Amino acid sequence: MSWSWEYAFGAEESARTAPPAFLAEVEREAAEVLRAAEALYVHGRSHEEDDPKGGDVAVPGGMFTYQIVVRSERVYVVQLTYLG
Repeated sequence: MSWSWEYAFGAEESARTAPPAFLAEVEREAAEVLRAAEALYVHGRSHEEDDPKGGDVAVPGGMFTYQIVVRSERVYVVQLTYLG
């Protein structure tokens, strides 16, 4: 399995109505969070500690909240906030 990111929970529904330019920024920054997680947790599937605390990332037009689940090798975007 390799690392990937995806929308989760209500963020998936919010992504359906958010402007494309905002979503492009969210997706670009989520990919950066993904690359950082992949580099930091090289052996993700065998990770034995607790998952790291998630965070917030500001993007033009709003922000998003993410959570890293190391053993699943996933970054989940769990909330989108468009300030439009």
